[in-house]
Amino acid sequence: MPNCIDTGSLKVNRDKLVTETNQCAVRSGTLQTGNAQSSFVLLKRLVRAYLRPHIKHFIAAMLFMAVAASMRGVFTHTLQLVIDGMIERRGLVYMSWVCALIIASFWIRSGTVYLHTILMNRIGQRIVATVQQEMCSHLLRSDLSFFHANASGTLVSRVINDVTIMRQAVNECLLNSFRGGLELASLIGVMFYQDWHLSLIVFAVFPLSAYYVARIGKKIRRLASNTQNATGDLSALLNQTFQGIRHVKAYGNENLEVTRVNGLTEAIYKFSLKSIRVSALTGPVMEVLSSVAITSLVVYGYLQVERGTNTPGDLVAFIASFVLAYDPMKRMGRVSAQLQAGLAAAERVFSVLDVTPSIADAPKAKEFVSDDYTVELDNVVFSYPDGTRALDHLSIEVPHGKTVAIVGSSGAGKSTIINLIPRFYDVQAGRISIGGTDVRDVTMCSLRSKIALVSQETALFDDTIRANIAYGKIGASAEEVEAAAAAASADGFIRELPNGYDTHVGEFGVKLSGGQRQRIAIARAMLRNAPVLLLDEATSALDNESERAVQAALKRLQEGRTTIVVAHRLSTIVDADLIIVLDQGRVAEQGTHSALLAKGGVYARLYGLQGNCELKLGDCQ
Repeated sequence: MPNCIDTGSLKVNRDKLVTETNQCAVRSGTLQTGNAQSSFVLLKRLVRAYLRPHIKHFIAAMLFMAVAASMRGVFTHTLQLVIDGMIERRGLVYMSWVCALIIASFWIRSGTVYLHTILMNRIGQRIVATVQQEMCSHLLRSDLSFFHANASGTLVSRVINDVTIMRQAVNECLLNSFRGGLELASLIGVMFYQDWHLSLIVFAVFPLSAYYVARIGKKIRRLASNTQNATGDLSALLNQTFQGIRHVKAYGNENLEVTRVNGLTEAIYKFSLKSIRVSALTGPVMEVLSSVAITSLVVYGYLQVERGTNTPGDLVAFIASFVLAYDPMKRMGRVSAQLQAGLAAAERVFSVLDVTPSIADAPKAKEFVSDDYTVELDNVVFSYPDGTRALDHLSIEVPHGKTVAIVGSSGAGKSTIINLIPRFYDVQAGRISIGGTDVRDVTMCSLRSKIALVSQETALFDDTIRANIAYGKIGASAEEVEAAAAAASADGFIRELPNGYDTHVGEFGVKLSGGQRQRIAIARAMLRNAPVLLLDEATSALDNESERAVQAALKRLQEGRTTIVVAHRLSTIVDADLIIVLDQGRVAEQGTHSALLAKGGVYARLYGLQGNCELKLGDCQ
């Protein structure tokens, strides 16, 4: 028997999905709490955090429902009056008043049920919308490491699928559980008022029903949790497959991906079917128990009528009360099943909301205001979660208005520096300061407003070119956007497109070439006009002609700004004020391009290798 699929950090292990999905339940990963929270704890949290703000509307809805529920009791009482009136021949006037009472009870019930339904749905929809908004806000403020540890498809599934299940459960539970409970209480009261002996007989089935519902509730919740986990994994798998569709087709692995998807959909099918089978048993079990109760009721009631201790009207009214009470009992059983599915979804939702970002503003963080944008790393230490040290007591200084290039072999720690300056991650020892101010002592919003970043991973949104450039400065005018594009040597190709600046670039900019995407990203950074510029392989996707144009634009952009350039292509940083060569997280050597060449060390060797490659191949990364 293979091990069950453990989603771990919620990333999809694509090989395991092929062979193991159909054989095991899906266990929760990083975002789960480990031990399932009790239904009471989850309900208490939902009520305290989300229902309490709507308590006035809730009380009003309960009052309307109390009136509606009491009308059920009035109706069953009128049945007694009808039967006894017919037997005793009390006359047409008497029957007219009874009929008027029946009509009034139905009208009052209809109006109050309508008002109750509107109010409860309003509360339910507002609660779920609030949860969804809180999830999105919380996720967007989470650490970068959180997104690296959790598949984006799974997070999307939690925001959409899990919250949708919560929406259905909350609406159904708020609407039917309270309505059913009040109706049941009203009818039980009428039944005990009519005959407490009969009531004790028929209600002997209630403890058995409650026990059965409670027992299957735990099973339904477990199955619902497995279904939701598998759905999240399917979302993650599809997201990764669609993003990498070019490679899927290039390697001819369409059938392999279909097999993986089929494995998860089969798991979801089996979990869902089993959950339906379990919850569907509620109706038949209630029917069987109710048949026993009604049979006992008819036999005992008939004997009472024969003895003269009850009238036929009393018996009919009592049977009607029980039959009417049977409907809310069945609804309560269905609500219990939906509630357990909703609680499983709520537990997954709360596991997201309960993840506390490790990188946050300090309690006394202030706005970052400075005229000096010297960037300094002082004895900085940073290690990855697996223990690999990226920076080892690194100390470098980037003077205000100067350009410093950082080079080195892969894994030397270059991009780590870029991630630490805007606090995507925090140093584990030492400090990073800008203008003498520790970046941890200022608000992240004010810190990042002073920084523009262009990386080798061009992040374009499925929107127009104009909107993608304007993302660097919210509220920028059309003239500013076009000026930034021109400075990034992007204006020419943009105007040649069918819709110019209003051309949609597609998801991740798939409708543009790599060089075009990179120039739009550079235009966005130019529009931001920040005093600190971070360039992480900013020209890596450009051809030689585009690179020359963009390098000229970047040169103009760097004037008067503190610029840190991470580059593999050494020919792009020969004019840097200072070049720092990293090796295993430490400074191996530093100096100007000419000084480092004259030194004949690591930099000279790297530059010579790239120079030979360019002579032979025309380009070298």
